[in-house]
Amino acid sequence: MAIEIKVPSVGESVSEGVLSRWMVKSGETVRANQPLFELETDKASQEIPAPATGTVELLVKEGEKVPVGAVVARLTEGAAQPQVASPSASVPSPAVSAGPAMSPSAQKMAAERQVDPSTIEGTGRGGRIIKEDVAAAVVQREKAEVAPVTKPGLAIPSSAPASAPVPASQGARMESRTRMTAIRQRIAERLLAAQQNAAILTTFNEADMSAIMALRTRYKDSFQKRHGVSLGFMSFFVKAVVEAVRAFPAVNSRIDGNEIVQPHYVDIGVAVSTEKGLMVPVLRDADKLAFAQIEKGIAELAVRARDGKISVADLQGGTFTITNGGVFGSLLSTPILNPPQSGILGMHTIQKRPVAVDDQVVIRPMMYLALSYDHRIIDGREAVGFLVRVKECLENPERLMLEV
Repeated sequence: MAIEIKVPSVGESVSEGVLSRWMVKSGETVRANQPLFELETDKASQEIPAPATGTVELLVKEGEKVPVGAVVARLTEGAAQPQVASPSASVPSPAVSAGPAMSPSAQKMAAERQVDPSTIEGTGRGGRIIKEDVAAAVVQREKAEVAPVTKPGLAIPSSAPASAPVPASQGARMESRTRMTAIRQRIAERLLAAQQNAAILTTFNEADMSAIMALRTRYKDSFQKRHGVSLGFMSFFVKAVVEAVRAFPAVNSRIDGNEIVQPHYVDIGVAVSTEKGLMVPVLRDADKLAFAQIEKGIAELAVRARDGKISVADLQGGTFTITNGGVFGSLLSTPILNPPQSGILGMHTIQKRPVAVDDQVVIRPMMYLALSYDHRIIDGREAVGFLVRVKECLENPERLMLEV
């Protein structure tokens, strides 16, 4: 019996996607629930599994746009048939090795650029090879290919400068082009729309992180043992935002036509950098979650986003966003709003700096905070007050735990 493999519906607002990569070959026998292809939409990337065991026939090429409901393959049900060696075969087939773990985008780039994965050292989680590792390997190979060769008996004059340019005949200026993913295109559209359709203003402050760092040092082991998750900084920031929203609810609002919509809940988007671009999965009902629930929720969303398992539903909604450029070393930035939200908090790297405390100069671990907001519905007084409240909560974390 033949089964039609169709493009599934992945969200109400998604009508089409791009079949970015086949994970099997035509004529191959696949198992039930084995990933068949990667479907990329403007919101997320998902692996679509086989509905049953059988032999698959591919009908669509990689990179093609496919509408929801389109038939992209056919599956003939049945168990895998044993392979019988041909009598005329004189050369034995090489053993197939699983090789190092690779992300889908890394696999695709390695195949396109003909890079042997066994020669690449992975820098991803657990040694996983990511797209950037493959790109670095390609660059190294190209450098080796254009390196000048010294012929035997040809001496280089000692008077020649050490940094003499390589003649054009010995090297080549190269460029490479890759299709912008649907997700990256959508990110570009949304960021541009945010700049054009909102009156974005940013206000700054800084927080002394001494109390939080001391609290984490004191309780991190017991917290990990009891809850099975690390006590990070993000849960403190989520809690601080929730407290600040209660005092300044306009920051949690949005504009819809000529109306201001003010949610009576707090769904916080947490920006996550992935190989396919920036994603903002949403932590629902953050105002009702305890520290451990926040840490577990964020960790699960981040792993799904980076592994390409995030769903469209995980990315929809959100009333406020937190982005942490500090993990990359950013000292200060002006975050761009995540439409249709009206506020986004930027975290930055913690840096020890001299500050005045009780008329004494002391060294403290400080973090710059940035709040970008839509000035159309949030006044400067509210924005500054919101950020000051966040600062107070971070510098007095016991207030967060006691909710005072």
